[in-house]
Amino acid sequence: MENKEFPSVYPYSREEAGRLKELPQWRDSHKLNVACKDAIEQAIRRDFDGMHLESDCAASVIAEYGYHRTTYVLANSLQQKEYDGRFSRGNHDWAKRTYIPPDKENAYRYRFAVDSHPAVLDGFVNQYRRAYQSLGLFDHTQCLTDADKQDFEGKVIVMSPDLLKETCLTPQSQLWLCTGGFGSHPNSRGRAVFATNLKDGETARLNRNDFIGVLADSYLPDWAAERLAELKAAGQEQSESPGMGGMEMQ
Repeated sequence: MENKEFPSVYPYSREEAGRLKELPQWRDSHKLNVACKDAIEQAIRRDFDGMHLESDCAASVIAEYGYHRTTYVLANSLQQKEYDGRFSRGNHDWAKRTYIPPDKENAYRYRFAVDSHPAVLDGFVNQYRRAYQSLGLFDHTQCLTDADKQDFEGKVIVMSPDLLKETCLTPQSQLWLCTGGFGSHPNSRGRAVFATNLKDGETARLNRNDFIGVLADSYLPDWAAERLAELKAAGQEQSESPGMGGMEMQ
């Protein structure tokens, strides 16, 4: 999993893909969604003995299709069965957090909705969620409330795991120091955010919507606190260096 690259999940509907002239990308992703759905059904048939589901049933699907696509297919499946009380309320609520673009009469979405017995599928979702949680990723519960009202500049901000490649699904890859940009300020018309990754020092121009919010200080790991101090010290030294003042620049 650490070195395996997975094709991205295409985020738009077939209709929108047509408008964007991206139908080939939509088709490729849709085929993989259907294949992932088939793989889930096959894994359940293989690992359910009529009473119990093998504890590692979800692992084979994750290894073949990755976390992002498996999330997408499972969330779509439960959204299509929102009425079914055989799924736990927690799993229904979890599924709602993934946006699946609508299509005409949901014809395409039904094609990658898992059709296994709901009670067994609910157990598979539980397995999958435990596997995902074991990654230790940051989420909104570890960020300050009212993200839309938070000023990001100078703060440690948390990138949404949806933006990360499968090979980078680690908490270290999520933590960035916001260094500026119009998007760092709430209610700004601009959305650009300039940030430095605490893990490897990568700098990037990103979008405010790419981030969940500002990490609460109580959740800042020791390694990140040390790296943050280093970055801020380096920035202070640079601002105090001769020749870096505004009027002295050539």
